[in-house]
Order: sequence, then C-alpha cells, then structure tokens
Amino acid sequence: MRIAIFGGSFDPPHKGHLQIAKIALEQLDIDYLIIVPTYLNPFKHHFAAPPTLRLRWLKKIFLYQKRVKICDFEIRQGRVTYAIETVTYIKKRFAPKKIYYIIGSDNLEKLHLWKSYKKLKKEVEFVVATRKGFKIKGDFKKLLVDIPISSTQLRQKPIKRFLPPIVANEIIRFYHS
Repeated sequence: MRIAIFGGSFDPPHKGHLQIAKIALEQLDIDYLIIVPTYLNPFKHHFAAPPTLRLRWLKKIFLYQKRVKICDFEIRQGRVTYAIETVTYIKKRFAPKKIYYIIGSDNLEKLHLWKSYKKLKKEVEFVVATRKGFKIKGDFKKLLVDIPISSTQLRQKPIKRFLPPIVANEIIRFYHS
C-alpha cells in the first residue's frame, strides 16, 4: 500500500486544500490520501476553530471520497503532536510500502526545524504544494496548486467562493458570529 499524508490546521478548510487533495490523488501513485488535522500546530500558540469542529468539517467535505481518509490521531492526543509521531502511528496502522508527506510551500522554510526532521526525512518523501509568492528550494515532487487563498485570510474575511460549499455557511457563521 502507498499513501500520502496531508496534515494541517485546516482552520478553516478551503478550496486550496481540496485542490491539493484532488491533485495528490491524480498525480501521486497512492492508494489513499490520509488527511490529518492538527490539534495545535507546533509553530502556533492557538487555534480559532476548535479541533473537533475542524475535524467535523473535513469529514463532511470528504465524505464521499473513497480514497480519502480523515485521521483524528493528532486531535485525540489533545496536545501539539509532531509529524514524526503521526507517521509512526500511520505506519503501525496501515503498514504502507511508501509514504508521501504533503506540505505547503509556505511551510518549507521551517521544515528543517520540525522535530526529528532527519528521522522523518528517512521515513517519508516530502511533496510540496505550491503557493504563489513562495519559492521552492530543493528537489521536491510538486503539486501545482493555483487557488490564491490561505486559511489566515479566510479567518479574517471568509469569502464564500473559496470555501467548500458543503460547509461554507457554517464556516462563515463560525468566524463571523
């Protein structure tokens, strides 16, 4: 079995995340895409939407995608969980032959700061989802994404056209209630 892990805060999930998932399923030789929402990103001090709400949104968004699995491992920990812990858990659970780990190009410059980075680099092949304005240094597989939006922008001003339709109204209500 070959899988890709796509972790993130998803605070909120948006169409850029959907496009990353779609392109990963089309272009990577994988059986499953495992989406792992964080409880709290190790480089952040807080979240806006509670972890269980972000998890619920992702489950709704990908409900009918048979090759997408939403993994609640990090949320169940109730604390900052590092990628190496998640990879170890997923290896035990699925025993994959190959693991791709998808990160956004906006996270690439801090990748070397990730906990147990050298060990993680031996366990997975990193794949970088492009984002306008961020250069990709290094020899990485790339997923060419062209949705010009970020979760940070959407927390400040939810723009419905960038939100997954099935949860758009919930997201707008949450961030602007």
